[in-house]
Amino acid sequence: MSKTFQLGDVLSVTDGHLMTSIHNVYAILDYMTGENLFTHQLPRAARVCAPYLLKQFPQLKDVKCEEITPDNWRGCLDSLVKQFGDKFEVEPLPKGAYTAVDPITEAEIMMKRNPN
Repeated sequence: MSKTFQLGDVLSVTDGHLMTSIHNVYAILDYMTGENLFTHQLPRAARVCAPYLLKQFPQLKDVKCEEITPDNWRGCLDSLVKQFGDKFEVEPLPKGAYTAVDPITEAEIMMKRNPN
């Protein structure tokens, strides 16, 4: 079953530049992974979800928002909405595509990798 998300939500995951509220980033990643993610889990979830989003929406494959700043993101997003539309029916990840990790365990693993 799909769920509707806005272009800014999708691009925030596929491009990595925040083009929506952080609440919406949690919403799309939670939906796609079937998890209730913690902040430190968002980057890993986005790395897993991004290719699936681009497979669902290949028209967004070449969209790069490299020049996005806190001051200009809205204008850039508005022009992209005119080009691609604003509503996207997103499918969750297929079973087995995302490995759930206990958030405390994942934080401990991250801390061991980057002790500073």
